[in-house]
Amino acid sequence: MAGKRVAVLAGAVVVVAMAAAVGWIAGSKIESPADAAARTAPPKPSPILVPIEKRVLSTELVTRGTARFGLPQPVSIAPSNLKAGPSLISTLPVRNAQLEEGAVLLTASGRPVIILQGKLPAYRDLVPGSAGEDVRQLEEALTRLGFDPGPADGAYDQRTSTAVARWYESRGWEPFGATREQTAAMRSIEQAWEDARKAELAAAAALSAAGLEVKAARASAEANNSAAAAALAARRADRRGLAAASTKDRALSIEAAKAQAKAALEVAKADVAAKVAERARVVLDPRQPKTAREAAEANLKLAQAALEQARVEGELAIRRAQRESSSGTLGVGSADAAIKSAEAAVKSAALDGKRAIRAALDARKIAEFEANLAARRVSRLSAKLEQARSKLGIQVPVDELVFLPALPVRVEAIQAAVGDAATGTLMSVTDNRLSIDASLPLETAPLVRPGMQVRIDEQALGVTATGLVKFVADRPGTRGVDGFHFYFEVAVEETTMKLEGFSLRLTIPIESTAGEVIAVPSSALSLSADGTSRIQVERGGALEYVVVKPGMSADGFVAVTPIAGALNPGELVVVGVGNPGASLPP
Repeated sequence: MAGKRVAVLAGAVVVVAMAAAVGWIAGSKIESPADAAARTAPPKPSPILVPIEKRVLSTELVTRGTARFGLPQPVSIAPSNLKAGPSLISTLPVRNAQLEEGAVLLTASGRPVIILQGKLPAYRDLVPGSAGEDVRQLEEALTRLGFDPGPADGAYDQRTSTAVARWYESRGWEPFGATREQTAAMRSIEQAWEDARKAELAAAAALSAAGLEVKAARASAEANNSAAAAALAARRADRRGLAAASTKDRALSIEAAKAQAKAALEVAKADVAAKVAERARVVLDPRQPKTAREAAEANLKLAQAALEQARVEGELAIRRAQRESSSGTLGVGSADAAIKSAEAAVKSAALDGKRAIRAALDARKIAEFEANLAARRVSRLSAKLEQARSKLGIQVPVDELVFLPALPVRVEAIQAAVGDAATGTLMSVTDNRLSIDASLPLETAPLVRPGMQVRIDEQALGVTATGLVKFVADRPGTRGVDGFHFYFEVAVEETTMKLEGFSLRLTIPIESTAGEVIAVPSSALSLSADGTSRIQVERGGALEYVVVKPGMSADGFVAVTPIAGALNPGELVVVGVGNPGASLPP
């Protein structure tokens, strides 16, 4: 019985305990309207504070690009007029070979093809006397290589020729001198000059003779005019004498003629008698030689002949005087005719003299023209000969030079083979500077300009480098990019990392502050009712508004300058509000 009562009591206790537990649970689930309102009310807000920072702000563009060596440029060789035909390639470089200035690019028919730096391609043979920008390029290259050509004035003179010779010889090559054709051409010009010089001397002599002919013609004309004038004067004097002579005078003239004839005859007779006596003396003297006797005989014959002449001339003089005395009127008419003839002779002499002088002057003018022509020909040939001689110096055939804008270069591809003609495009080269091809969206392309700095990196490859914007296309859709992007090129600054062919990240600073500035998050900045900008700063446990002047903004921060007072890094500014238990930004 006792055990049964204990069991009943224990069961009652359990029931009471369970009822109590149920009642407690039910009581805990019942809340009053006040408790419900308190539970659903929002928590009290609290400010979110972050520290003021001192940092550099910059705006950046980020894109990607692929690295490569410079764009391939063709290497072409022009044919030389100094050689009979194109040379044949005997050696070629290997691909990826590095070529410095002055290096031999290839050889052709035993001659080098040398690479030099210059913007203007080689297009002609450079010979003594040449002038131009290509000569200046050669002179500048010779100076860089250590061979002084004198001033880089673009004139291929003797100093340039000497420098070229020393340059070739220092590399073990024979300088290119005068060709056989040039030497033969100079000899031909020399012969033509000599012939022209002889013709010039002959023309000068002819001109001198023509001058003398002019003087002779003038002297002869003057003499002939004087003689004709004298003859006319004599005829006029004779006419006056005949007109004035009287009959008595004419009779006296006959007597005078007789007397003169008689006197001349007597003198001749006396001379004959003297010569007879002289001959007799010589003949009778046995000491006289035969020649003396012959001379005496000859003198006698001469005296006898003179006697006969005196007799004849006396008779003629007497008859003439008698004829003139008997026909005085006829003599006056003859004198008038003689005067007219003499006047005509004066005019004829004047005309003949003028014609002779004019002919001599014309001949001198022709001789002067021929002399000038010969002198000009000699002058032209002298200049031509001098030029030909000057070109006989050291020359640089165009097929032995290659000018490239930038050196050194590397051989990219070879299009020719040994044995081919060394003319036209033979290979392509690139410069040794790496470049990166990239693109920019339409809206950001106007912000990028040549010369801007570029950060180059690729975390996965461990690549870090720097570069400069080299080129920005002026329109979209060029250089293989689509129509919504602009192509641009970055020149990589010197680096030991192998970048060719890799895709790299490019970061371009568009704008940056000049050093560190006081910066706050953009959300800390607010606008007051008067239009000024301000921030809330916690100072002494309280929030204080500070009026600021905002500056550059980048990466969620804005540079601020307080209008009054100062702001210090580390001070806290309000960027928003949050729950009391919310964690604050670091």
